Amino acid sequence: MNHHFALPRLSFRFFPIWRRHFLVWRKVAATSIIGHIADPMIYLLGLGYGLGSLLPQMGGTSYMVFLAAGTICYSTMNSASFEALYSGFARMHEQRTWEAIMNTPVTLDDIVLSEILWAASKSLMSGTAVLAVAALLGLTHTLLSLWLIPLALLIGLCFAALGLIMTALAPSYDFFMYYFTLVITPMMLLCGVFFPVSQLPLLWQNVSAALPLTHAIDIARPLMSGVVPPNLLLHVALLLAYVLCGFYASLVLFRRRLSK
Repeated sequence: MNHHFALPRLSFRFFPIWRRHFLVWRKVAATSIIGHIADPMIYLLGLGYGLGSLLPQMGGTSYMVFLAAGTICYSTMNSASFEALYSGFARMHEQRTWEAIMNTPVTLDDIVLSEILWAASKSLMSGTAVLAVAALLGLTHTLLSLWLIPLALLIGLCFAALGLIMTALAPSYDFFMYYFTLVITPMMLLCGVFFPVSQLPLLWQNVSAALPLTHAIDIARPLMSGVVPPNLLLHVALLLAYVLCGFYASLVLFRRRLSK
């Protein structure tokens, strides 16, 4: 039992697994990219031009720019979560890809790391695509907005690690609906994607302050306007804490599940 809680033992053997996922994804890359950016673009264009035309400036900027930063973070969160949950579960349980890989000189630790990195890679592509569209729409004119690209990777790592915890616990695909309904959707509403967190009652502001998406948006929104985010190091540290804790927790759960 104690070996379940051992610290991760990592090597560079994760990279061939990541490459394998990339080669599989490359066959459906076009449809995958369209699918991941369609949903956030509907929110950005629909709410931005529709609701935005009725609203005054929000947070010192136009509602369209305000919404664009939140949409980039939301898109990145969704992309990483879907990959870690549905695709990760398919590789582990349905396709038994993990079982085949573990018959080679590769450990479970490397497999879990590769899953997190691959989900983060997909979220990076999604976030960068939405940022590019925002730039084409004239919503950002500052080089500081390019820091949203590494931020998208960090957000992806965070939500990939959290998503794999659910994957390790899931008996079937249906289980993931609870996670999206009870975690992802409330986070989207509480963390400032569509309106400032300051508009929430104090209790919900305190809840929001503990959620990773809030810290991601608190970094992204100033960068979109060409401002260095206040408390930047604190926000980054909290996101990294979610990454490390999520990775370790998911690894422990996978060790328990796959040892049965």
